[in-house]
Amino acid sequence: MQAVPRRDAARIVRDPRICGGDPTVAGTRVPVHSVVIQWQFYHDIERLIQAFPRLDASAIACALDYYEANRSEIDRLIEEHDQAAYSTD
Repeated sequence: MQAVPRRDAARIVRDPRICGGDPTVAGTRVPVHSVVIQWQFYHDIERLIQAFPRLDASAIACALDYYEANRSEIDRLIEEHDQAAYSTD
């Protein structure tokens, strides 16, 4: 597992016009929960940079820091998105 450089989590923003107001990396439409899901699978910064080419290691670290500080909220968002994806309405 690669070490993740930690940075200021202020790069995480909420905008009701972007991803329904879910926390995203500033200047992108990449939700924190998407970064977290990929991190849980791969634990590899280089792989995440490939998956999210608009993000650098610092932005990924910010997303992961935000997750650590707001774990229950992000876990809830992951669960909600999973349920919506597998819903058979």
